[in-house]
Amino acid sequence: MKKFLHILFLFSLISSVSHSQLIPNLGGQRTGTSSFQFLKIGQGARAVGMGETFVAVSDDISSLYYNPAGLVEFKDNGIIINHTQWFVDTRIEYLGGVYHFKNNAIGVSVTSLRTDDMKVTTELQPFGTGEYFRYSDLAIGLSYARQMTSQFSFGVTVKYIEETLGALKMRTVVGDIATYYKTGLGTSRFAVVISNFGAQSSPSGSVDLIGGRTAESFQKFPPPTLFKVGFAMEPLLNTNNRITTSIQLNSPNDNAENLSLGAEYAWKEMLFFRAGYKFNVDSENFSLGAGFKVPISFAKANFDYGFSNFRYLGPVHRLSLTVLFPNLR
Repeated sequence: MKKFLHILFLFSLISSVSHSQLIPNLGGQRTGTSSFQFLKIGQGARAVGMGETFVAVSDDISSLYYNPAGLVEFKDNGIIINHTQWFVDTRIEYLGGVYHFKNNAIGVSVTSLRTDDMKVTTELQPFGTGEYFRYSDLAIGLSYARQMTSQFSFGVTVKYIEETLGALKMRTVVGDIATYYKTGLGTSRFAVVISNFGAQSSPSGSVDLIGGRTAESFQKFPPPTLFKVGFAMEPLLNTNNRITTSIQLNSPNDNAENLSLGAEYAWKEMLFFRAGYKFNVDSENFSLGAGFKVPISFAKANFDYGFSNFRYLGPVHRLSLTVLFPNLR
């Protein structure tokens, strides 16, 4: 209980410090300098409910997105389906699966973002030309994790990504590399992840401009690479109750460094409540979540809901279904 009170005091102390004092805006001038922005949209309602402070938690299938090294921190095989109701009627679907063998795990994931058809407009036809176009994003990932010792594991993910905007299409391959380390001090652990690192890319295709001109050459931009360091522990852990707390420092290549805090309360590992807060993130601040586990004859199913509050654009809702099957090997 003393540990729990100390952590609450620390969270309160951090909250009382202004954003500018807590984390200086060292990278704000880099805003808007990377491509494939959909890769930054968090997946998994549980992790989002904890403010995406998940790299050091990473003990479920959403590790596919946050920290592939965490895929060996649970032993069951399973799948995750996540639906995100994004802005302006945009929907994001995420599907992932994990299979374990010995001290290894492999996983696959698919992320898809699509819009409805939109009118093609020009300077001379602002109400439409009669043609339509669509914007879409796609990412297909293959992950591998290995438990090297009882305390240390690592993981990697290779992702093929593409972005389509009308006649233009941009493709590339990016990777994640991750570590997960249990300190041996209680349940504390920390993790380091570098996600979405890869080469610069530019669109292919052509666009017709006014005056009969055509644009076929476009500037190159890097993917949204993100360096993350996280720490997590359980200040309360017994038969009926568990509290998991986590803290995470994020350093993106296209924005300022920021800090996130998160917590999860579990009652008998069947009912869950979550909260998180992001510091030095202009667009987003707090998040909330809840979930419950339903044991069925052949598997265990988790239903989770995540709520993210965006200051200027409004709330974002996520729903996740995770189904775990016993590993019979």
